Amino acid sequence: MSPALIAYRLLTRLLEPLAPRLLDARVKQGKEDAARVDERLGITRTPRTDGDLIWLHGVSVGETLSLLPLVQRIRAGRPDLTILVTSGTMTSAALLAQRLPAGVIHQYAPVDGPNVVAAFLDHWRPGVAVFVESELWPNLILAAQARGVKLVLASARITEKTVTGWRRFPGAAKRVLSAFDRILPQDWTSTVRLESLGARIDGQVNLKLSGEAPPHDGAAFTRLSAAIGDRPVVVAASTHDGEEIALVRALDNLADRLCLILVPRHPERSVAIASALTADGYRFALRSRGDQPDAETDLYVADTLGEMGLFLRLADVVVMGGSFSAALNKPPVGGHNPLEPARLGKPAVTGPDMTNWSAVTEALVQSGGLAVVDSPSDLPAVLAPLLADTEAARVMGERGRRAAAEAGSGLERLWEMLVELLPPAPARPGARR
Repeated sequence: MSPALIAYRLLTRLLEPLAPRLLDARVKQGKEDAARVDERLGITRTPRTDGDLIWLHGVSVGETLSLLPLVQRIRAGRPDLTILVTSGTMTSAALLAQRLPAGVIHQYAPVDGPNVVAAFLDHWRPGVAVFVESELWPNLILAAQARGVKLVLASARITEKTVTGWRRFPGAAKRVLSAFDRILPQDWTSTVRLESLGARIDGQVNLKLSGEAPPHDGAAFTRLSAAIGDRPVVVAASTHDGEEIALVRALDNLADRLCLILVPRHPERSVAIASALTADGYRFALRSRGDQPDAETDLYVADTLGEMGLFLRLADVVVMGGSFSAALNKPPVGGHNPLEPARLGKPAVTGPDMTNWSAVTEALVQSGGLAVVDSPSDLPAVLAPLLADTEAARVMGERGRRAAAEAGSGLERLWEMLVELLPPAPARPGARR
């Protein structure tokens, strides 16, 4: 083991007794789930069922949602397996509680202390583990490998900043990456960066390109659709700080009786959003208060969790948030998944900051299913023709739908690789040997 990894292990062992105190402080700050914080220490009340278990891990909302198609594929191909999904944030846990199928177990990921990791692995005993994007915790990865767990780093994305940090400890980087049985970056840039750290690459897969349209509540759709009536609807999806008020101002005079639905990426920001809208003199309804839009409601703040599928289905046109940071002098976000509206055949417009989705954005733009503008003030010129011409909007949405379907083929490649690592399926009663 490299000197850097030995030092890391010793340091984390020394600091591990402080973990409960640090987690308690995070609970008080609202950053940890008080009822389940012990899971971060490898302690759980959830029993492990008999049989083989596959463990899937993602840090936050985007990563864990990208695991949902893989969960469905595993259940279809190997229903005998128990599936454990871990994540690191309360928001991701809340979404997974809504979206994971019955029988799939969710736990908070353990902190990377040697004893905590041992407790976690002692209890769950996974046979295969799939880490998505960029979770490289040395104690967890190396301890799992030492126990014979087959490890996959899938849909891997690594920033230049992370690469620079790991290059200070090249031996440690190579040792951690060599623990993985398969490494599948999500794009060419991450492929090159991981190879520079000594990784052996087995192909490319981007799980965020796989999957189906986000689900929705049919009854809620019927109620909201009736309340909105025949007014045109623009949905601003996954907006960030400063974007809501900028979009409202830009679209203020776009069309008579327009219904603009704001869906903030972080619903807890609704107080700040409401304050900004009130200061500008706008009337609005808040979904978290149980408000329903009526004939006089032109602005609806959808500050709830897990309802993106509902609001996208109501849209005539979608504006992707998290993409206007430069125009608003805000820290860059990198955009959000433009495949979500595309899978529903919705025409969409985005700002220029789509660095986290550059390849997807390029493919959708080339297909004619997505338009890019420089700033919120440029939106009316693009949105007005789409709202006025329903056939043009339908054609644009259908182009996006076709491009999204072509982008989602990587899931099957990942599944084929996992099949090679999984333990054999138990023989069915009566089956020939």
